[in-house]
Amino acid sequence: MTVAHSPATLPSAVLPPLFDDWFASRGWAPRRHQLEMIQAAEGGDHALLVAPTGGGKTLAGFLPSLIELAERGPRPEHGQGSGVHTLYLSPLKALTTDVERNLMTPIREIGLNIHVESRTGDTKQSKKQRQRESPPDILLTTPEQLALFCAWDGARAYFADLKCVVLDEVHAIWSGKRGDLLSLGLARLQQFAPGMRRVALSATVDDPQLIADWLSPSRLGDEAVRIVKGDPGAPPVIDVLVSQGQVPWAGHTGRHAIPEVYDAIKSARLALIFVNTRWQSEFVFQQLWEINDDDLPIALHHGSLAAEQRRKVEAAMARGDLRAVVCTSTLDLGIDWGDVDLVIQMAAPKGSSRLVQRIGRANHRLDEPSRALMVPASRFEMLECQAAREAVAENAFDWEPIHVGTLDTLAQHVMGCACSEPFSLEDLHAEVTTAGPYRALSYEAFEEVVDLVATGGYALRSYDRFARIVRDRNGRWKARNAQVAQRHRMNVGAIVAAGTLNVRVASRRGGAAKQLIGGRKVGEAEEWYFEQLTPGDTFIFAGQVWAFQVITGTDALVTHAKGNDPKIPSWGGSKFPLSTSLASRVRDIIHDRDHWRVLPGDVQEWLELQESRSVIPTADSMLVETFPRGSRHFLVAYPFEGNLAHTTLCMLLTRRLDRMGAGPLGFVVTDYSLAIWSIRPMDRIDLNALFEPDILGDDLEAWLEESFMMKRTFRNCALISGLIERRQPGAEKTGRQVTFSTDLIYDVLRRHQPDHLLLRTARADAAAGLLDVGRLGQLLSRIQGHIRHEPLTRASPFSVPVLVQIGRERVSGDAAEMILDESAEALIAEVLDEEAPA
Repeated sequence: MTVAHSPATLPSAVLPPLFDDWFASRGWAPRRHQLEMIQAAEGGDHALLVAPTGGGKTLAGFLPSLIELAERGPRPEHGQGSGVHTLYLSPLKALTTDVERNLMTPIREIGLNIHVESRTGDTKQSKKQRQRESPPDILLTTPEQLALFCAWDGARAYFADLKCVVLDEVHAIWSGKRGDLLSLGLARLQQFAPGMRRVALSATVDDPQLIADWLSPSRLGDEAVRIVKGDPGAPPVIDVLVSQGQVPWAGHTGRHAIPEVYDAIKSARLALIFVNTRWQSEFVFQQLWEINDDDLPIALHHGSLAAEQRRKVEAAMARGDLRAVVCTSTLDLGIDWGDVDLVIQMAAPKGSSRLVQRIGRANHRLDEPSRALMVPASRFEMLECQAAREAVAENAFDWEPIHVGTLDTLAQHVMGCACSEPFSLEDLHAEVTTAGPYRALSYEAFEEVVDLVATGGYALRSYDRFARIVRDRNGRWKARNAQVAQRHRMNVGAIVAAGTLNVRVASRRGGAAKQLIGGRKVGEAEEWYFEQLTPGDTFIFAGQVWAFQVITGTDALVTHAKGNDPKIPSWGGSKFPLSTSLASRVRDIIHDRDHWRVLPGDVQEWLELQESRSVIPTADSMLVETFPRGSRHFLVAYPFEGNLAHTTLCMLLTRRLDRMGAGPLGFVVTDYSLAIWSIRPMDRIDLNALFEPDILGDDLEAWLEESFMMKRTFRNCALISGLIERRQPGAEKTGRQVTFSTDLIYDVLRRHQPDHLLLRTARADAAAGLLDVGRLGQLLSRIQGHIRHEPLTRASPFSVPVLVQIGRERVSGDAAEMILDESAEALIAEVLDEEAPA
């Protein structure tokens, strides 16, 4: 149940004089939504605040706690009242640090005796130990640290005084496995402190009701959560950069516009240049550095850099020492860098909610417009940028998926509870089903999860290593021993990255052999990347050129180098999908000729050329073109459903085309289209039969059985559930060692227990995450009877961006861009030729 109040129905909240004077001293007045959050606290209500960036959301979340702590008496050193009062949870370490700095401003200026500290994976062990012995009043941390808290012995006593939990940027976390683990942690805290209030904050929620239901601590989801909505702020000013009056036909980096981006940086106080992948961040940073004739202080920030390097960049931003930072999503949530006056989005944003978050980093104040510049890398991206621009103007966010809690995440939580204190099945099931994603969890399914933690499942129960919990004399479950509990605490969390190696600067130890040893950590990159290198190969990382030397354990040792044509590492799984709502808007723009007038002239001409050479599809149909080119025959379709869904569809279509006798040879995809080429023509194939939704039945199952993706997904589920542990005291398994272990277990389970809980979970994860089956199913249903087939004699204008990808997927770095440029140039000339080829 949710309760939304309008200002007219609420009495005016009164700020205590201390706080009223502080607002006045800054020339401020408390905003309506800040007063409503105080009223919610006075009524003991849980609350969800949805307010624009720069509207004081974080302060609104903390104000009730600050007021309550200011009015309390002396804090006892031990016993009741000496524990954590407010727990703040953020999805980003950088945001936690930023909030600590900003929260100290009112505390210091008002003169409050309130102790605030942060705790993340980067916090020193000595400080963590001190926090355990002497808790701060307000503790700022991450969901992973909450999972660790839940696995502490003594956690119940530590959080007995907890009055409030503040969840910042809740939209970024609630619907995935991190959200599952967070929700289970909240349910645990509510058992420790029944009177605890839950407060969630966000600027970009499409459906507040969904989040409010998730936030509710009731088994039925019917405990009141007050939804508070902030007043709209000044609309952002969003420009789209059209480099030299032209938009490229194809591309994905925006390299063509780097000189204009550099000029924009020179005219700004501090610019944040957002990109969508870590590879792009390294690439764009290098491109800017090469033309930085003015020696502007430009920095780089992404999640694979060493924590020390990220902190240096953040500190330099706070001091005003930088002019630009090239960054990924590590800086796009809630961080208040006051001097940022320009946000640049390199390439299309892939979602309107993400764009709003990023734009909000500029002029982080509600009443001043944020300024943003989007840099489309291609003409289809130009359409996407325009769609995103219009979505932001309409305050329309990306649609939220409905999420059901995953069982591998629940297994991790069960193990954590056993490490903290013994539990009974009945009590823990009752607790777990108060967590939003697990309200429908049956007792039988819960028993199966507990059995997984206790035995590994019946196919593995004869192996002693999988017995992690045991019953005590009272029939309650507890950790098998202290060593098992320690290993669990070292492996908590729901973020599973591909196997990575620490990139360390090498030095030579004395002696005749002069052995290389690892020194300063530069960051992390994926293990498979280094396995392709030979000693002496050069690559760009952290904005510098390195020469690879050797892999030792979990470290890749490197030395400084100059090197010609250095490569850039590629990180798997880091590309954002095109959101469903933005894809729908792009299809609408293409269909609506009147809408074309807002687009650059060359993009309008491109659309008109497509209409004359092929056809412009309607918003509810899908265009399929077939044509010969060279000795091959092509089928190009335009679903506009994102790279992931298109890849899965191509894998299934090529199987079906093979059975139809077309002789498919390969495929490539973009976020907007897909291309398949074959030995025989495909222009007479029954396209309705080819795209029949039943392709998601037997074809999908057969393909999954053969696919390496299932093993990779199972590996992730095994790590999250704790069946396999990567980190152990004094050691850490390499990615290859983890993969070897999980592959063995996967094969055993497929033979002896094909309905094993983790196999079922892996199939569901593969369908949702790796394959985007749900979105694919919606696409196939939508286009049935609405496929527009155009047999052509040559490639169409729309087909150029996807066709130039052929051959490029096996090349990286500048070489890939060169291939893209050269093949695009030849293909564009072919498309523009007035005379059709013989």
